[in-house]
Amino acid sequence: MDSRLRRIAFDTWIEKTYRKFDDKGNDIGGFTTAEISRSMHRGYPADKILTDMMRAIHRYFHFPKTNRMAVGLGGGHSGYTVCVQHLMNANDASQRVYVDTPRPESDPARAAGFFRQSWATQLIEMQRFAEKGCESRIHFAASEGVIPTAAELSALGVSIFVGVGHETTGANAYTSREIHELLNWIDGDPANRHAVFDATSMLGAMPWEPALVDAVMAKCCLFMPFQKAIGGVSGYFVASFTPHALALVEKNQQDPSWAIPRQLKIAPPIDARQPLSAKRSVDAGPFYDAAEDRMLGGVINTYSALAFAETTFGLLQSEARVGSVVELNKRSAANRAVIDGWVESHPLFSLTVTDAERRGAAVTLLKVEDAGITDPAIHARIIARSKQLLGYEGFTHPNGAFEPGLDAARYVNAFPGTPGDYRAWVGGIREPSDIVALLENLQYAYLRAKIVVIEEELAKQGVTFAAPVKAGAMVRKDDPEHAYTVLIADLVGLRLGADGEPDDSEIRTYVEKKGGVFRAGPIGDRAALEKGRIHFFYQPNLSTEAEILPQTDKGQYDALIAAATFIPKASVFPFGGVRIGAGTGNMGSASWGGGNGEGGAAPLMNTPGINSRATAQMAVKAILKVVPDLPVDRLHQMVANGDFDTGRQLKDFPTAKLEGRKIAILGYGNIGREVAKLAKAFGMKVVIYARQHHQGWIESEGFDYAASPVEAATGADVLSVHIGLGRLDAARGVYSNAGVVDTQVLAAMNDGAVLVNYDRGEVVDAAALDQALSSGKIAHAAIDADLFKDAATGKLSGPMVPYLPLEERHKGKLELLPHAAADTDHPSRVTGAKQAVDQIFDVIRFKSVTNLKGDLPQGYVSAGGRTPAGIGRVTKRVVSEVSGNSELLDELRRTSEKVAAIVGALSVVSDPSHRDRIIDRYTGLLAENAGRQRALLDQLGLYGPAAE
Repeated sequence: MDSRLRRIAFDTWIEKTYRKFDDKGNDIGGFTTAEISRSMHRGYPADKILTDMMRAIHRYFHFPKTNRMAVGLGGGHSGYTVCVQHLMNANDASQRVYVDTPRPESDPARAAGFFRQSWATQLIEMQRFAEKGCESRIHFAASEGVIPTAAELSALGVSIFVGVGHETTGANAYTSREIHELLNWIDGDPANRHAVFDATSMLGAMPWEPALVDAVMAKCCLFMPFQKAIGGVSGYFVASFTPHALALVEKNQQDPSWAIPRQLKIAPPIDARQPLSAKRSVDAGPFYDAAEDRMLGGVINTYSALAFAETTFGLLQSEARVGSVVELNKRSAANRAVIDGWVESHPLFSLTVTDAERRGAAVTLLKVEDAGITDPAIHARIIARSKQLLGYEGFTHPNGAFEPGLDAARYVNAFPGTPGDYRAWVGGIREPSDIVALLENLQYAYLRAKIVVIEEELAKQGVTFAAPVKAGAMVRKDDPEHAYTVLIADLVGLRLGADGEPDDSEIRTYVEKKGGVFRAGPIGDRAALEKGRIHFFYQPNLSTEAEILPQTDKGQYDALIAAATFIPKASVFPFGGVRIGAGTGNMGSASWGGGNGEGGAAPLMNTPGINSRATAQMAVKAILKVVPDLPVDRLHQMVANGDFDTGRQLKDFPTAKLEGRKIAILGYGNIGREVAKLAKAFGMKVVIYARQHHQGWIESEGFDYAASPVEAATGADVLSVHIGLGRLDAARGVYSNAGVVDTQVLAAMNDGAVLVNYDRGEVVDAAALDQALSSGKIAHAAIDADLFKDAATGKLSGPMVPYLPLEERHKGKLELLPHAAADTDHPSRVTGAKQAVDQIFDVIRFKSVTNLKGDLPQGYVSAGGRTPAGIGRVTKRVVSEVSGNSELLDELRRTSEKVAAIVGALSVVSDPSHRDRIIDRYTGLLAENAGRQRALLDQLGLYGPAAE
């Protein structure tokens, strides 16, 4: 994912950085990566891309302006060849070369394999096959990567030091003392003494003091395949030369001892028309001259301009993320210390470089020290199988169980013959946490591979093991000897059946398909219940505490499903409860700690979002009843009576549409967001008050954010409340959001405004509403709140009670509903009941809690949230479900890529005529795919605020 985002960021950077200009210098747009990739290796912008990269490398790594930097095709070996072929001259009998690697085919060299020996081999062959060559002029190190003292180099008469033993294969680094000795040797005769390093891993991973690093950059030549130093596309190298080295190159070209292939020449003929006789000079070579800030010559063959651009982009990103090269070197050293500490506390591994100061700061080489494995062949098999696991392929156990790969195999292979088992790039580009993760993965992979190899050996002897439980499979935790009981205390179907009663058949069928039992009425004979099954007892007519407690006070039911019925504190449900809907204020059982779900032994759950759309639609219906204020009933009657003339009388009924009017919505939960979407569809200006951390999402959906209820209500024509009661202050018995809509909020609205409270009755201050209705500030109020009536006494209770006197005083200005907006929609109730059944099955069978409200009791695990597609937040669960729908996911990707391609093209083009051609050709495609993209996002539940 990070790579994809970087690719997109790179494309954008290319388009902004490399612009197209017409012949008058007018900017007509940016180059795209597609255009640059089409063999644009000459002229503009290719020349600029190359110069920009060389400048960025030169600047970032502190190469001095006196040194020139060549660029060419190939990797590190090409850079090495370029350096040694130009600096070494077999015709100079006095020239002596020292290479810090053992003589090829000697005992110290044999353990390194071909790769390590190849560096010195090339030097020998150059001398061996040159007419005046003599391989005795080459001196070799006794061991890998060791620099002699200045006195020793002087005594040998060395004029060229070649350092190729650093980092790459042996994971060793030069010590500060060695570098000081080498620089002292150079300073003794700088015009005639040259050092050239393989900086493939060394660049940006020099664990020395900054002044010493700067001295190396200034006084030594370095070559490297640059993508390994900073990342990016491979296929080229850069090589830095000191002024004295450049002078030596030109001198050698006057009396060359071997032919240098054209693509590797860095001192080509100055006059290209005379390729044999013209003077050859580095002034015509593929060099960047920092002093003049320009490329001196061309690059041979076709290179990838995108590779160069990606290097520049990578450098800029690394600089922003890590800091200067000084910080990069520091972090390389810090990463080396992280590895040292980790290995010290993990005895399974050892570092092949025993001298801590000589351990590489960019590459580490690890060896497994497993006393239990003494057979070298078995050891090798374990290492090989571990690398399968580190890679993408994974491995299959003898019992057929497949273990997928970690896809973490980035340079984990040690070179053949080296003493280590794993090699890893660990320089400063990597975060320290990534280093630890890599090491942990290495250990994990080794131990898992050891298991599978031992299993294979045992299988040969007939010893096998049963396949383990499939990873990720949920393990049943219910008791097969227990008959579980669940009380359903509210209606699970609101549509009337053939018998005139609410139809529960959909839920009955759903429970039975899941393996449960659905029964009407109370438990009865518990001993007769089938064990190992979940029995649901449907009693939707339970209402009062006197009816509920005799059945629930001793834990007769293991769990509960309820909607509106208030569950007393003394009711006991050991396995928890689910409220069909969002609010849980009616779920008073102490089993889960009451309506807040805090401090109980059982989990409290809800089904948020189930009735959000139904509630939102009812809220909009309440608004449309009075706004626009066309007297529909009166007009209907006049028309029905034949008492209306459209031509003369229509002017007597002016009105105004909803479009352009302001609606203030308090709360950005599931219902508030649905109301906002509907209001937006009517063209209303939507302002939302919610907690500040919602602001970004509110504004991203095209709504305005308000920091307070008063700010939201200021100048509003409609106020819709969906904020919830908030937390209960147990000491005072008051909810935090009670009375939020007070005198100040109502006074801020436009005169003649509409108030809709389809939330909780308590959130509006009834006395303040009374005043606003009297003054005309509020012209109409729609309230939906619970109202309860004692069957014996007729006494009324509930949050609707304070509104009843207002109806008497303000006839026709109020519409009062008994909390019916959310609880009368049959499809919503059935959907919520099915989800509640699912959650009960999960909590009993797996101790898995979905849509937890409050605290998670000990012994349970949270399964996150679940809402209908498009309702509420986009959770990990939603994305997980989407990822399993490959067909729709592929379609969303295709449509999104088309939208991105067209929008990207429009954003990068400056020329009006060119833009017009794009608009003319692709407007239809853009509109079609943008619409389909939005529909797919809604369908998949990906359009909405992110989960916290």
